[in-house]
Amino acid sequence: MRIATYTRISTDEETQPYSLEAQRERLAAYAKSQEDWRIVRRFSDQASGASLERTGLERALQEAEAKRFDLLLVYRVDRLSRSVRGLAQLLEQLEQAEVGFRSASEPFDTTNSAGRMMVQMLGVFAEFERATIVERVIAGMERKAARGEWNGGSVPFGYRLDGERRFLEPEPAQAIVVEEIFERYAKRLEGTQTLARWLSERGYRTKQGKPFNPQAVLTILRNRAYLGEISYRGQHHAAPHPPLVGEELFARAAQILQERGEDCSLRRSNQSDYLLTGLVTCAHCGKRYVGAAANGKGGRYPYYVCFTRQRYGREHCEGDRLPAGELEQAILEQLHTVLEQEPLVRQAIEEAFAELQAARPKREADLARLEAELRKTNEALERYFRAFEEETLPAAACGSRIEELTEKLRGLEARREELVVEEGDTPEPLSEEDVRALAGQVREVVEQGDRRQQKALLQGLVQEIRVVSREEIYPFFFVPAFRPPSGSVPPARIELAHAV
Repeated sequence: MRIATYTRISTDEETQPYSLEAQRERLAAYAKSQEDWRIVRRFSDQASGASLERTGLERALQEAEAKRFDLLLVYRVDRLSRSVRGLAQLLEQLEQAEVGFRSASEPFDTTNSAGRMMVQMLGVFAEFERATIVERVIAGMERKAARGEWNGGSVPFGYRLDGERRFLEPEPAQAIVVEEIFERYAKRLEGTQTLARWLSERGYRTKQGKPFNPQAVLTILRNRAYLGEISYRGQHHAAPHPPLVGEELFARAAQILQERGEDCSLRRSNQSDYLLTGLVTCAHCGKRYVGAAANGKGGRYPYYVCFTRQRYGREHCEGDRLPAGELEQAILEQLHTVLEQEPLVRQAIEEAFAELQAARPKREADLARLEAELRKTNEALERYFRAFEEETLPAAACGSRIEELTEKLRGLEARREELVVEEGDTPEPLSEEDVRALAGQVREVVEQGDRRQQKALLQGLVQEIRVVSREEIYPFFFVPAFRPPSGSVPPARIELAHAV
């Protein structure tokens, strides 16, 4: 009789006394003890018994249908399947192919009804065992998460595992970038595509060693590990690793994520004819206003409407609709009026300069940490080069690690260059002449510019327009605070205490 054997390593390998090799040996011994049996095929898998989608098993079934063997032999029934339904399905397929089935450690005969019932009963126990294993694993992981321990999987960007591989700890070269990712997303309203490009251009790579993409950035923005927590099965537990982002900044990023998930108008780069795209916020529900239009006898009437009201109706939000042309013109004129008020602009610039000076100690500390990490990385590279030259380590062992460290070094050096420029570049506050020139440029765009120029102006100088009602609208403006402007310095912020 032609015999095919099937072996599989269980998901609970620690409690299984027989490896793949041990199973093969016992099956060979069992086949040898049977008269006129010879093993002609061997199939094997290293996968869970909960699913039937296994390469070795599928190949065994295909060859059974091709009549390449007469009996499929396993060491135990649960090697074939831990699901009663799955086991019944497999036995039916083997029966249709006229191939027998036998377990080397569980005596039964599938050629009669009693034997088939025994197989199904063994399948019931196998399924129960699997469910028990799953429950034990989940309970163990829940206990680990409650203690703040890492539960496995990809370690978040900005962290690494400690020496015992139990808890997270900051990866200095990456940790200093995490907060900037949140800052750029939540405060500058940069999109995930822009952030991914910014990270990749500076040599940063994901934990898998690949350039950043928008999905990788979203993974960072959604990860509560940056708040000093470990999450498992929807529960968030305090952990001993230090947070990399403040709660307020994380919450702001989460709010934008939620809004962008259903309202792309939040993005400042949105290509539309509406000048205030992504800038107008409803004071009632917190959602953004979107551009819309109505058609009447007199033509097309563009307007801005709260996203919640537009999608769900007025019963969900009472934010007023606003005529697009009137609102845009009012904001343009208000911006010009504000820039004409030099004392107000000067006060905002002085506050922004003070904010820049207050941030200097943090930049200096970040630079010091970065320099230390650079030295450490260079020393590690030197050790690998020396080991390669002295032939104490083979090229295969050195190559991948050297490549990884070199990539890390590029990212560190790029970030150091940015910090050095920011630290060494002491910007000069705008003079009164500069402010007057800026006001003149704004006046020219307001009076003579086309819609594309006006939109660019508003997107650059308006932070937010908060709408309470049609009669109560509060714009918040940005103005360049320094000359020449530096990418990391804060713009001056002007809050108007009266309505448009």
